[in-house]
Amino acid sequence: MTDLPESEFSRIIDIRHIEDKPLVLEPTPEEAAALARRFGIVSISLLQATLTLSREGANVVAKGRMKAAFVQSCAISAEDLPQKVDEALLLRFVPDSQQEIKPDEEIELSDADCDDIPYSGERFDLGEAVAQSFALSIDPFAEGPMAAQVRASGLLGAENNSPFAALAALKPKE
Repeated sequence: MTDLPESEFSRIIDIRHIEDKPLVLEPTPEEAAALARRFGIVSISLLQATLTLSREGANVVAKGRMKAAFVQSCAISAEDLPQKVDEALLLRFVPDSQQEIKPDEEIELSDADCDDIPYSGERFDLGEAVAQSFALSIDPFAEGPMAAQVRASGLLGAENNSPFAALAALKPKE
């Protein structure tokens, strides 16, 4: 049995026990807090993935929906921004390739290959795949209603209008 790395939201699936019925994955409050820290957001009040797993030979396809409600900081003003996500999920778990890739060797990937999640042995972590999908749904440059006011106040200065400059301007001087 292959050991899987520890994740804040680990839900191990054994491919030998896949059933054709929906799975609902939700983090505990402690797991949600750990995920919020990992992804640099204020909090997660809802993260729910409802997925149906099906086997396609050695591959496993997880299809369903992910819903989330969370709070992140504005990239300019650092104010709290409530956010929601409701999107379809399609994940494909494929066995690790037995081919050894040599450095400097060119390989070609199709569009479908880019979305494949490799696993080894007979288990994979569906919770971690959902967590990573959630992370991809977070807009790192989200702006709230105070962003324009911070820009206009001159905190950013004319020479630097980036979101990171706004945060640096709010940092206490030593």
